[in-house]
Amino acid sequence: MLEALGISDPGCVRANNEDYYLLAPTLGLYVLADGMGGAQAGEHASKLAVETVCEVVQKAGEATPETLVNAFEEANRRVIDAAAADVHFEGMGTTLVAALECGGQLLIASVGDSRAYLYEDGHLVALTEDQTWVQEVGRRLGIDEESLKNHPMRHVLTMAIGVSSHLRIHTSSVKPEPGTQVLICSDGLHGVVDEEIITESLASKDDLKSKLDRLVAAAKSAGGPDNITAVLIAARNVNGNSKL
Repeated sequence: MLEALGISDPGCVRANNEDYYLLAPTLGLYVLADGMGGAQAGEHASKLAVETVCEVVQKAGEATPETLVNAFEEANRRVIDAAAADVHFEGMGTTLVAALECGGQLLIASVGDSRAYLYEDGHLVALTEDQTWVQEVGRRLGIDEESLKNHPMRHVLTMAIGVSSHLRIHTSSVKPEPGTQVLICSDGLHGVVDEEIITESLASKDDLKSKLDRLVAAAKSAGGPDNITAVLIAARNVNGNSKL
């Protein structure tokens, strides 16, 4: 059995929140998006993408890797169409990351730089790959990590929902055992808070709300330059004991 909780905070700098998340435990689906675009466009893109994924999964009637990929592709089409239909939404896009229960596993899909992590036995492991200039170009050029942290291209995405009809979706899967946790989050968290601090938060014996509150507080203490959104999924025994 899985227990899940989400949290979203605008952070310390931005007045609006372009992140959006949705928990659909009856579908075994957990989705998060970090929108981008002028005015209200980013907020519209993230909400549209997340709700489209939920709609497609629900209509499919079964959880499979193909279902999740199809949901992402449909979300991409709808964001592109919405941007083309309204000048106020021109240029909008969003990252997208989702976890879907399937046969005792969690299927993970992502586009952009919102991440999914697995916490297990004291270790934090990334389940997604950032689709960013830093990851796909900078590191391959051999630029050192310290320089990449301040590089002018560090925030540039190489792929996002709503940007191109050709979509590259990163997929993986994990089998959550009792005591393991899966964290999905926007870069307002993972781009600001060190993974050591994330690990310490997830390692605590606190409940999910306290862990998420601690992560948001850590991001805001580090300046909170972006919206901060996270969904935490914990595997527990059928008797309700998560062993956390």
